[in-house]
Amino acid sequence: MPPSTEPTRIAVEAERPYQVFLGYDLLAEVPGLLRPGVQRVALLHPPTMIKTAERLVHLLSTAGLEPMRIDVPDAEAAKSVAVAERCWSILGNAGFTRSDAVVGLGGGATTDLAGFVAATWLRGVQLVMVPTTLLGMVDAAVGGKTGINTAEGKNLVGCFYEPVGVICDLAALGTLPTADLVAGLAEVIKCGFIADPEILTMIESDPAAAVRSDSIMLRELVERAVSVKARVVTADFREATSTGSAVGRELLNYGHTLGHAIERREHFAWRHGEAVSVGMIFAAELARLAGRLDQQTATRHREVLSRVGLPTSYPADAFDDLLHTMALDKKTRGSVLRFVILNGLASAEILAAPEKDLLRAAYAAVAA
Repeated sequence: MPPSTEPTRIAVEAERPYQVFLGYDLLAEVPGLLRPGVQRVALLHPPTMIKTAERLVHLLSTAGLEPMRIDVPDAEAAKSVAVAERCWSILGNAGFTRSDAVVGLGGGATTDLAGFVAATWLRGVQLVMVPTTLLGMVDAAVGGKTGINTAEGKNLVGCFYEPVGVICDLAALGTLPTADLVAGLAEVIKCGFIADPEILTMIESDPAAAVRSDSIMLRELVERAVSVKARVVTADFREATSTGSAVGRELLNYGHTLGHAIERREHFAWRHGEAVSVGMIFAAELARLAGRLDQQTATRHREVLSRVGLPTSYPADAFDDLLHTMALDKKTRGSVLRFVILNGLASAEILAAPEKDLLRAAYAAVAA
């Protein structure tokens, strides 16, 4: 592991500005992020994070706070109405007030749930995010989106709610299974295509370093990806500026329309980044066939994603199922299906109401 250094601080100038702290061994920073007057702190975490949770409980107690752990299921199983309701019940029985706080410790699903619970309890209590996966650091915990899943789809119930701070402790990546680290890289690579092509150049130069949790490259990749998200969120926190073919915060959903449909079809057995990887290749081919994107950039998607070990295909007979699910996607407006597509590196637009034949032809690029 690299020696501890001063954390990088990345500002997110949303409606209520906050900072993302990125570095090593940063758990001790959590108590200082909470505003004066906080007494109780609910720490939501999955079973896999119990040792880290106990350490954080000690740090909060030492700071004079009253922490309590709330165990939640691992991964997407945490993001349900039933789990959120159990958390609300615990907060109510503990006498949580609007001056108290919630801390989300874990992967993206845990921070999504923690954010939703914090946003909805008494119409909003303080929230600190402590993502422990690469996906959580570069995606779920940073942008102020919270949500849970329903039987009809992923993240269909949620709200926009800023944390008071985000702690990205890169030391946590050292315990992450390689498959989870690789899956998280899909969101990093997405940031390369939509806003920061230097990310792609770095990964292409040494893909092995990109998947090493202790590499200097990975830290820079995370910093660049978080910076991309911070800029996009600052410009359009509530996803309100996408009109016509213009792209606001929806830019961050590149590859997600098909990706979310794959996740649902697989009952979330596929990792989010794995599904988004296939979704980006589909979106690139859709843009190429629509006459928006050049062949070289479309091909580059498959090359970069495959070099770090991400999937690039999905069963050929799944198209009709996926199309039905995509119709329920959050980016759909009325009955119009919308896709974020590229017309060049770091240049995007919205493609609305593409013909079914065009979608089917684009799907051929990922059909196994």
